[in-house]
Amino acid sequence: MLTRRALVQSGLAAGLLPALGIKAAYAATPDNRRLIVIVLRGAMDGLSVIVPYGDPAYAPARGTLALAIGNNATKLDGMFGLHKALASFGVGYGAEEALAVHATASPARGRSHFDSQNVLETGGTAPYQYTSGWLNRALGVLPHTEAIAVTTGMPALLQGPAKVGSWSPSRMPDPNADLADRISQMYETDSALHAAFTEAQALNMLAKEAGGDKMAAVGGKPLTSLATVAAKLMAAPDGPQFVVLERGGWDTHANQPGALSASLTDLDATLAALKGGLGPIWSKTVVMCVTEFGRTVAVNGTNGTDHGTGTCALLYGGAVKGGRVVADWPGLGKAQLFEGRDLRPTTDVRSVIKGVLADHVGIDPARLAGVFPNSAAAVPMAGLIRG
Repeated sequence: MLTRRALVQSGLAAGLLPALGIKAAYAATPDNRRLIVIVLRGAMDGLSVIVPYGDPAYAPARGTLALAIGNNATKLDGMFGLHKALASFGVGYGAEEALAVHATASPARGRSHFDSQNVLETGGTAPYQYTSGWLNRALGVLPHTEAIAVTTGMPALLQGPAKVGSWSPSRMPDPNADLADRISQMYETDSALHAAFTEAQALNMLAKEAGGDKMAAVGGKPLTSLATVAAKLMAAPDGPQFVVLERGGWDTHANQPGALSASLTDLDATLAALKGGLGPIWSKTVVMCVTEFGRTVAVNGTNGTDHGTGTCALLYGGAVKGGRVVADWPGLGKAQLFEGRDLRPTTDVRSVIKGVLADHVGIDPARLAGVFPNSAAAVPMAGLIRG
């Protein structure tokens, strides 16, 4: 039988209590550094986000999906451009608060979304190698830090023994004050469940102040709206240091231009909402956008792309040393492609993540071995964070 105590200790309460319209409070972090991880599920086409227009093989290889500077892409430097939908990110790039790392991938070389997302989030080298996520393990080596997933479920990235929370808008009405008081009294004899209930009430109050209850009322929750709540939670004096968001819709097998533009527009508005909502904390914030793998270089028969390998990671925030694209560019000539079809990855995405954890979050590089086991070859990338 699942007891109330077992329910709390198993972490199920993190999902059940918010469904009652309730929530969790967090201790302030000493240095105010913040990290937001956005998992882009479905495999984002990095070649259309950070456009390698300067590669002579790019336009011939991409065919109808090739983007042109001045038309549907803006110039970043002599080699790369930016999809026109990422206007706010482009402003951040100009202000040296945004950068991209291109030709990245996790160690996985399969093309299964589920397997590759698991590798990306658990920080292993093979699917289902670990039962905890790398961000949960990072919490384990950092004192006095908390994390929350502003998602409908607990992503693998945050699963594990360290304490985490979750919130998402509910269609259910809030319990009235009398019912909440009765539940609180009922749980008073169980210290673990009473603490979880109290924390859940506090978190839900913060979310409601950010407009989270209105999101549920209209039945919609685009990433931009969730980001507004996430920023409110994070900017609170007792807000979490880490937040995880996620967005699907990046699996552009057919009619890629329209679908990708819509997804990028929402992502760009999300980045703008985070910057606006975080206020002074923005100067100590990094937003990291990662995806499980990239897409094929060549267009398929339905004006889309299929599952690929190399892609790009995006960093945005006041703490980012931006204004550049970091890439050991492999080229898009036929002989340079991975398995003759994909952008060849030259940077392990774990190097990017480890660089942020070391230089921004402040984890001793020696302790990163506990966050990313068996990853000595993935050296933390230096220079991503302002000094």
